[in-house]
Amino acid sequence: MTDPIADMLTRIRNALMVRKETVEIPASRMKKEIARIMLDEGYVKDVAFEEDGYNGKLVLTLKYVDGKSVISGLKRVSKPGLRTYSGAEDMPKVLGGFGIAIISTNKGIMTDKQARSANVGGEVLCYVY
Repeated sequence: MTDPIADMLTRIRNALMVRKETVEIPASRMKKEIARIMLDEGYVKDVAFEEDGYNGKLVLTLKYVDGKSVISGLKRVSKPGLRTYSGAEDMPKVLGGFGIAIISTNKGIMTDKQARSANVGGEVLCYVY
């Protein structure tokens, strides 16, 4: 697999289309941090880690309100073939501030708002809206 983050976003997107309650994703440190941010921002209901003898797996409990998913879109921005970076002063705003951009910085993985307040730039991983 060349892009595990794109695979994670695609698994979530596919589970949302068929109204699944949970989705299982092979775990890594970066995926755990992305899932934690989605939990903190209220896009998923719960994140659990299960050991399976290899790297483990993340189980995300998806969040629905009145039968509609809280997540309306997931977009991978920085890809293996074309990395996208942003400085602190020109950090992207997703849907005018209603969505979040997940940024990989030298101080860890954080949202665009946190990166702006910490005055750090980094690689724009994905948009969640």
